[in-house]
Amino acid sequence: MTGSALLDGRTAGGPGAPGAPPAGPVPRRVRPPRWLDLRLVLGVLLVLGSVLVGARVVTAAGATVPVWSAATDLAAGSVLRADDLVAVQVRLDDVAAGYLAASTDPAGQVLGRAVLAGELVPRAALEPASEQVQLALPVQAGYAPPGLARGQRVDVYAVADPAAGATDTSGEVSLVLAGAPVQAVSGRGEGVLSAATTTIQVVVGLDADDVPGVLSAVGGRALVVVVRDGAAGGGPATVPTTVPVPTTAGPTG
Repeated sequence: MTGSALLDGRTAGGPGAPGAPPAGPVPRRVRPPRWLDLRLVLGVLLVLGSVLVGARVVTAAGATVPVWSAATDLAAGSVLRADDLVAVQVRLDDVAAGYLAASTDPAGQVLGRAVLAGELVPRAALEPASEQVQLALPVQAGYAPPGLARGQRVDVYAVADPAAGATDTSGEVSLVLAGAPVQAVSGRGEGVLSAATTTIQVVVGLDADDVPGVLSAVGGRALVVVVRDGAAGGGPATVPTTVPVPTTAGPTG
């Protein structure tokens, strides 16, 4: 067999020749994983965003702010003092601006409406400085309820009482002051062993223009204080246990 015949035989039996087996798959090089793959980065960002949004929602749900709350019932017209208020932590959300923040000092401001104990103090309840003054009234022991205290609203009556130095003994009773806020009470004995005080001092708030009329209506007569139930003064009045009203006896036969 010649060389050309051998060459023709190899060619006939080579790949692609009729009757030859098919060629196998071409191997591909395996790429190492890429840490900066775009889909991986987007997935991490989505997870982080979800965690941050969830944390913010939880934090906002439990957020509280410090605001002032009334320590006791306070009537309209009360001049605020430091011990009238206590700071409390509450959740107010979007209405927090409508209440008095504990970072402010409202001492000396006047309440335009009644605020009950435990109630948050609204900014709208405060009035600008007015011409209101404080008038001290001497009241005999027994002519005022034992529970008389700052923040209540009272009516003040004048009665003729010779023991108090009044010269008019006709027994006339007149209202000299209605719905006045009590700003302070002093001179009352404290403790079991303390002696009863003859006179206590009841400080009330009223307009400066009303002072002369009140003093003229008193006219040297004894004063009786009647407390209205509730800071708002809408309930029935509380009358002292004993209200001496001297009367004159008519002529005898």
